[in-house]
Amino acid sequence: MTDRSGEGPEGESGAPVDFDRLDRIAARLATDDRFDRIEAEPEFAPGRIVGRYDSGFYPNRIRAAHLEIVWFENGDFTFHYHEDHEGRTFDHRWDRHPSDHNARDHVHPGPDAPTPGSDASHPSDWRDVLAMVLTEIETRQRGFWTE
Repeated sequence: MTDRSGEGPEGESGAPVDFDRLDRIAARLATDDRFDRIEAEPEFAPGRIVGRYDSGFYPNRIRAAHLEIVWFENGDFTFHYHEDHEGRTFDHRWDRHPSDHNARDHVHPGPDAPTPGSDASHPSDWRDVLAMVLTEIETRQRGFWTE
């Protein structure tokens, strides 16, 4: 993973991390009431931003949820949504990067984000990708209250 100095190994995309784009995404998420906290490059996720969801969006059996995002200078990305449940986890990823298991655009669906995933088509603009991912997560959150 490339650090902010531009040094270090490249990420799974093969391109440098686009820290300017990540800063814009973090600024966008910081205005969203769904998130309690936005973390830039936490120790467990260097080169990524992490949005910690407000627990009020989840029933008590879900202890925490977050969204990790990395964006590369060539437009590749990974959005990784994670929930901690009592005794298990839920993971779902939306990816755009070279792959030997799927098309460049693909999804690793929950509950366990398997490899290979499903080929997909994602919007080209980062704002549309972010909106798509947040909408899908919101649909999942709403589903907890209709079960």
